[in-house]
Amino acid sequence: MRMKNLFKTLFILLPVLFFSQDRKAIGNTFIEELFIKKNAEKAYSLFNATVSGQISTEGLKSIAEQMQGQLGAFRKVIEVNNDNAIYYYYSEFEKSKLDIQISFDGENKISGLFFVPHKTFEKDDLNSLHIKSDGIELKGTLLQPVQNNQKKLVIFVHGSGPQDRDETIGENKPFKDIAEYLFNNGISSYRYDKRTYSNPETFNDQSTVEQETINDAVNASDYFKNNKNFKDYQIIILGHSQGAYLMPEIAKRARASKYIFMSGNATPLQNLIVEQFEYLHKIDPTSVSDRDVYNMKKEVEFLNSDKFTLKASNEELPMGWSVTYWKYLVDYKPLEAVQSIKVPMFFAQGGRDYQVTEKDFTLWKNQLKNNKSAMFKFYPGLSHLFISGSGIPSPKDYEIKGNVDPLFLTDLKNFILN
Repeated sequence: MRMKNLFKTLFILLPVLFFSQDRKAIGNTFIEELFIKKNAEKAYSLFNATVSGQISTEGLKSIAEQMQGQLGAFRKVIEVNNDNAIYYYYSEFEKSKLDIQISFDGENKISGLFFVPHKTFEKDDLNSLHIKSDGIELKGTLLQPVQNNQKKLVIFVHGSGPQDRDETIGENKPFKDIAEYLFNNGISSYRYDKRTYSNPETFNDQSTVEQETINDAVNASDYFKNNKNFKDYQIIILGHSQGAYLMPEIAKRARASKYIFMSGNATPLQNLIVEQFEYLHKIDPTSVSDRDVYNMKKEVEFLNSDKFTLKASNEELPMGWSVTYWKYLVDYKPLEAVQSIKVPMFFAQGGRDYQVTEKDFTLWKNQLKNNKSAMFKFYPGLSHLFISGSGIPSPKDYEIKGNVDPLFLTDLKNFILN
């Protein structure tokens, strides 16, 4: 299984199919061998048979090189935290910090690997709420105002990849910004850690976006609809990026009062990946090479052809994601599915978003041009995270700390309340 050199730049497209947990000392050895001693063979020997079957020694070496190409030289492990059997090695690179998650099987062999935003470990507070969903507990934060309570509750659905409840990207926490603004305006919200972040061991080669995203969003909605403490509340679902892309499918089962689409792609995901590769190559050929673009186009061409069947190899497919995962997405038609939503919808798009662009915004808009309950807002100066910026949009934007734009927040509040 391959990981392209796009960890920072394509985080909305990276539900990396590695799993994570570990034994502290062996994890330290793995990191030391891979990043400090540059001994990929020794690090590779710590994998179990399952992971060894998904990635080669050269593939692991390439991941390490690409990570350091993006983040700079590895410096040190700052601290090690754990949540049950999952260990998080908070690591400092030259340009950024992140958690390296490592998982082990019963024989102390590494069963997977994750590179994720730093997870802070705090004791549960009065706002913590865990909701059961398909064999796990969604660990989340419920903000419910006492004064000026508008009896509206917004459930947040992440973009792709391992995302925490705040949708942390570097120093930016867009979901937290939005939730706190809503709270200050009398609107309740629930945001939770995505299962590929909190329980990556539940995601495997047979999993699809149903297991990754859809089921948990629906289960969270059902929890509040069946909770007597929220009997009179309107349930509203907000999806960002992949969460918005999958919103038509979520809506079939969630039956919420309103839906919010933040930077949702309508373009098939595989085609969107090609567009992103081409854009990143254009602005920085050292990050995405001609060869990367060529290989991706070749893989997408195969995926879009009659040659793609369930017998295909993961290695033939974009990003090395599984056949099962891609089969679901190839069959998914969001522009057709969105027409069945009969409640108000709000589509928001940033003009500085190079990951999901105005082209997708226009596709949704044209599809729903006769739907009077669909509202569309375009924000020229905002990024994929709905943070204001300037200049040529690039991955460097995400290294700059910012906050979700006030104008967008005001429009969002008005949509929810009206």
